[in-house]
Amino acid sequence: MLNNDPLENVLYIDLSKRTFAVEKRGDLFEKYIGGAGVASALLDETCPPGCDPLGPGNPIILAVGPLTALFPLASKTVAMFKSPLTGNFGESHCGGRSAVAIRMAGYGAIVIKGTSSIPVYISIDGSRVYFRDASSLWGMGIFAAGRIIRENETGSGLRTIMRIGRAGENLVSYACVTSETYRHFGRLGLGAVFGSKNLKALAISGKSSLPVSDQKTYTKIYEEVYKTAVNSAVMKKYHDLGTAENIVPLNNFGGLPTRNLTAARFENAADISGETFAEHYLGRRLGCSHCPIGCIHIAALREPYEDEAYFYKTSMISYDYEPIYSLGSMLGISSAKGFLKLMDKVEAWGADAMSLGVVLAWFTEALQKGLITEKEAMGVRLEWGDVGGYLKAARHIVDRSNDFYKALGRGVEYASSVYGGESFALAFGGNEMPGYHTGPAAHLGVLIGARHSHLDNGGYATDQKTLVKQKMTPRELVDSLIDEESWRQILSSLVVCFFARGLYSPELVIRLLAVAGFDLSEDDLRRIGRDIYNEKYRFKIREGFAFNSLRIPERIFETPSPVDSLNERYLRDALAYARETITKGITAGT
Repeated sequence: MLNNDPLENVLYIDLSKRTFAVEKRGDLFEKYIGGAGVASALLDETCPPGCDPLGPGNPIILAVGPLTALFPLASKTVAMFKSPLTGNFGESHCGGRSAVAIRMAGYGAIVIKGTSSIPVYISIDGSRVYFRDASSLWGMGIFAAGRIIRENETGSGLRTIMRIGRAGENLVSYACVTSETYRHFGRLGLGAVFGSKNLKALAISGKSSLPVSDQKTYTKIYEEVYKTAVNSAVMKKYHDLGTAENIVPLNNFGGLPTRNLTAARFENAADISGETFAEHYLGRRLGCSHCPIGCIHIAALREPYEDEAYFYKTSMISYDYEPIYSLGSMLGISSAKGFLKLMDKVEAWGADAMSLGVVLAWFTEALQKGLITEKEAMGVRLEWGDVGGYLKAARHIVDRSNDFYKALGRGVEYASSVYGGESFALAFGGNEMPGYHTGPAAHLGVLIGARHSHLDNGGYATDQKTLVKQKMTPRELVDSLIDEESWRQILSSLVVCFFARGLYSPELVIRLLAVAGFDLSEDDLRRIGRDIYNEKYRFKIREGFAFNSLRIPERIFETPSPVDSLNERYLRDALAYARETITKGITAGT
């Protein structure tokens, strides 16, 4: 690290005492680079063994990396916490302005512990930290709360506002945290952790300058990375149609989960495709800070007011592949307008769209099979494609209207353990499935991924690029997934967007880190990546994770996938080998 680099500053905030302090933790950044690596070490330091995910001891850790605010596409913030959804390791990434704002405020990481006695939001303006009364904001949706905080805060420099909606306040286990209206810390329930601490929002602004080792070299490499990014065919895809472009190819491939994965092709996929949204609804594109791509696609939904003739309102709603899958094909919704109406409410309430969609899909099938009574459902009737019914059900979940809806608010793994229907409860390691039924690598990747996410190791890409052409043994597949996940620890420690993983090669990463004051070889990077991976698994096992307890939903074997080797024996053999390999790696690294 370079001298005078604010990256080594860690801001510790105690909500119970309303105090804060800054410690220089260069030791962590030199060992783990930043982002996911530093956050993993801080989680191990500050989260007591066996701590209640919704208790005051559970920390919220936000971390950025040495390339943040220096190079394009290094603009993610890593959040770590103990997940209220899985009861174990929680990690979420968010773009927008959050990472650059933290870095420019003069910090490499922020650790928040304790619980406020009243609703508050924290305002960080460089070296100053304020605890604001948020009682009047409690109960507000994401959009209204963000608007009021923007009006109240006058901090200088780049600013980010992270906040929760009613889902987080009501401790829905998969509530998310929204930043800049259209970006999220989704998955695994960071919003519920905010809510448990009476923390409505976190506003951060700053304008620090950052050192580089050689200004001339920095400028040259920056231009190189910038031009490569904007001229990349992959980045053009993300700019033109965004991840929504994946709907039609995955549907044609036979890997698009439909109606709770009773099918893997949706007959109306074209109606909710990226092409349809771009042609009929696209209102604008946005980019994260220090990103030239503009992959954030915002739909403009124009609707008449119910009681006013000739008066219309226009709602701006973000859309991506995963929400379109979870609130679209997974629920049999074939109307782009219907999807946007449902998405708009989910956004305002601050619920994770992917988890909520999978929960609603299970609810629909459980009703059809008679596992849920009309009394338990409070009169809600769900039919595939019925947007109105799903809006009512989602509202009950967010409001925790009765014991059944409280169970749904704890995720499909928990709800099915109480009401039955586990065979079609699509969760892996307690986290609801992502939108890929491409073959064994997709499902195995989520099962053994440190945070049970499709982005842990990109198994769905392995299915499409490798397994459809050549078969891999279970051992070969596990080794491939672990190698990829270990490298992704480096990318998420640099907080590089995974869309740019093809651009940020080991050779380029070494050159960029040299500008930021790090002297590392490719062997060093590979070692550090595996160390971080092992660190995460040590925490998981400490908190009760066991491979033997992983449940594989039977539904994934009932619905054909494009890869023939998706069968239970193959996955069981792979899990056994993964357990052996990961356990050996942890032991060797201790």
